[in-house]
Amino acid sequence: MKYLIVTGQSGAGKTACVRYLEDKGCFCMDNVPPMMIPKLMEVFDSAATRYKAVAFGADVRSGEFFDAQAVAQLLRELGRLGHTVEIIYMEASDETLLNRYKETRRNHPLCQEGLNLTEAIAEERNRLQPLREIANYVIDTTDMSSRTVKKALDKALGVVDEDAPLRVDVMSFGFKRGLPRQADLVIDVRFLPNPFYIESLRSHSGLDDDVRDFVIGHPVTAEFLRKWEELLRFLIPHYKDEGKHRLVIAVGCTGGVHRSVAIAEAVGAFLRKEGFPTEVSHRDMLLEMSRWTNPIEDGE
Repeated sequence: MKYLIVTGQSGAGKTACVRYLEDKGCFCMDNVPPMMIPKLMEVFDSAATRYKAVAFGADVRSGEFFDAQAVAQLLRELGRLGHTVEIIYMEASDETLLNRYKETRRNHPLCQEGLNLTEAIAEERNRLQPLREIANYVIDTTDMSSRTVKKALDKALGVVDEDAPLRVDVMSFGFKRGLPRQADLVIDVRFLPNPFYIESLRSHSGLDDDVRDFVIGHPVTAEFLRKWEELLRFLIPHYKDEGKHRLVIAVGCTGGVHRSVAIAEAVGAFLRKEGFPTEVSHRDMLLEMSRWTNPIEDGE
């Protein structure tokens, strides 16, 4: 039996995620105290069931019964025991979450602890970091349409069209927050010149023209991209021949804001030009930039 743990930030779309998984044939239980998960898994493992997967929603709504560090350890242990457990982590930018709460006029779960909405969002993001770091799927719903979110959830369920072309997901990330567990290929671009140490570029990201031009325009980058693209041309058809339907390429730098973002976008553009359905995402960019309101202690 495949188990999905749906977690993440309040207001990021977890409830809609659970409902969609239920519509796709999963048995779903929301707001489950984490210590109950192993016992529930015993029940499903011992029963003949028609469900393709079981999804548990677990997050800070459980109050004193939820500790992200302990939950992360529990899920690692379940994996070591042979269970197929994957984590779907839903998030969105602070501004998006603030707007959603203002529109719905609902209370954030952590506001019950005496925090205002802005403080509650920041505190929840901090508390959930141990789960985000081990998540198999990080879905940022900030600018995602419902259709795009559903496509991401289909990937988590393994819903594929046998005749469809191999799809490629390119993500940037920061090594300081750990390797993406779902990555098939990981490329470390920390050897490239770092815009973080240039004052005029530091507060920008690899999506901005000035940072992109700095990274992509360097002779070392040009040579690297030529060789990397040649390797991808060779590898991808062989992955397809072996029956792979989805390839995840992770591009990492220190913080996941400058070099990895620019390179991920460049690789995504190359793959689309080659005819591969490709999506590009940036796992740590918004999270890292949101921390820059505090004094910066280490380099990107």
